[in-house]
Amino acid sequence: MSNPVRRLSAAVTAGTMSAVVLSSMISGTAAYAAAPAAYHAPMEVSSSGTYTVRSGDTLSGIAARHGVSLAAVFAANNMNKRTIIYPGQKIKIGPATPASTPVAPKPEPTPAAPATAASHIVKSGDTLSAIAARYGVSLASVLAANNLQMRSIIYPGQKILLAAPSAPAPAAQPAPATPAAPAPAATTPVTAGTYTVKAGDTLSKIASAHSVSLSAVLQANGMTLKTVIYPGQRIKTGTPTSTPAPAPVPAPAPQATAASPSSAQLKTMVADTARRMGVDPSLALAFAMQESGFRQNVTSSAGAIGTMQVMPTSGEWASQLVGRQLDLHNAQDNITAGVAIIAALVKTSPTKDIAVASYYQGQYSVINRGMYEDTKAYVASVLRHQKSFQ
Repeated sequence: MSNPVRRLSAAVTAGTMSAVVLSSMISGTAAYAAAPAAYHAPMEVSSSGTYTVRSGDTLSGIAARHGVSLAAVFAANNMNKRTIIYPGQKIKIGPATPASTPVAPKPEPTPAAPATAASHIVKSGDTLSAIAARYGVSLASVLAANNLQMRSIIYPGQKILLAAPSAPAPAAQPAPATPAAPAPAATTPVTAGTYTVKAGDTLSKIASAHSVSLSAVLQANGMTLKTVIYPGQRIKTGTPTSTPAPAPVPAPAPQATAASPSSAQLKTMVADTARRMGVDPSLALAFAMQESGFRQNVTSSAGAIGTMQVMPTSGEWASQLVGRQLDLHNAQDNITAGVAIIAALVKTSPTKDIAVASYYQGQYSVINRGMYEDTKAYVASVLRHQKSFQ
C-alpha cells in the first residue's frame, strides 16, 4: 500500500502543482534545509510551551529553531518521522525560553480562534481536522455538528459549525427534554474492546469513534499505518464501548461492496480509462497492481480508497482535474481519479521515475529532497509491473 505522505502531497485542493501548496502537505521531517529563509526566523512559542504550526513548517525545522532535539519533539507529541503536520496544529516544544518571551504577545492566531466560535468559513487548503485543532474542539464533534463523515469533502466558502469543549449543550438545545437523543445514532452494537470493520472504515476513524488514540489501536492489533483493513475484520479497540460513533458508516457499505467489479474487469477498466485520458495503459495498470492488486473494496489504515488507493483529499483534486465530482467508492470514478493524478504527475515531472515516485512520496518532496529508500523500492516495483503489462 502507498505511503500516506504521498497521499497528502498529492492532495492539491487548488488544482495546481505549485510548490507552495504541496509544501504544506509534506511529512514532518521533510526539507527543512530547502525552506525559504523567512521560515528560519525565530518562532513564536506560547508560555505554555506550545507552538502553532504555520504553512511551510516542518518538525525538524521547529526542533532546530527551538534548540531541542527532533526526538524530543516526537516524544512530546507522540509522533514519528512520517507524521503529517498542518497549519494551525499545536506542537509541544517545552517551557518557553527567555529568548522567545519577548515575542510571546504575538501568538494572536491562538486567541484569534476562540473556542466559543459558532462556525468557520472554509478557506482553500482547510481540512476538517485542521479546523477542529484550530478551535480546540474534537474532530468527532465537528463531524457530528455538521452531519459529516471522515471521507466527506469540504469546499471553500462552506460554513462549518463548531462544537466548543464547554458547549455540547447547543446540540441538545433543540430538544432539552431528551438529552439522550444522540444515542440512537449508535445502531451498531460492539463487543467490549472490539469492533468489526465495515466498508469505508479506517483505523483513525475507528480510534476516534471509540475515544482512543490511533497509536493505541495500532499497538493493540500489531499494525502500522500501512496496514490494510477489510470488511468483516475484527479490530481491538482497547476499550469497552457500547455506543460507537461510526453508526452512520454502514449505509454506504453495501453500495461500495455490491458494485465491486472482479480483478479482470478492473484491469480492463484501468486500461480503457488510461487510453481515453492519454496515459500509457501499462503504466496505469502497474500502479493499480502495486496499490491494490486490482481490488476496489479495500481501504488502507491511512484512509486511501479503492483500486488506485486515492485519499479523499486527492480525490477532490482529481475531481477538479476532470471537471466533475468523483466518488472514490465507485470503481470507475476511483480509476478515473488515479489516472488523472498519474497524468498530471507525468506532465509536470522531469522524468518518468520522478512521476512514479511522486505518486508515492509527493512531487514537492521528491524534487526537493530526492527519493527516500522506500520510494526507490516503490518505483522499481511499479516499473517491473509495467514491463509485465507491455
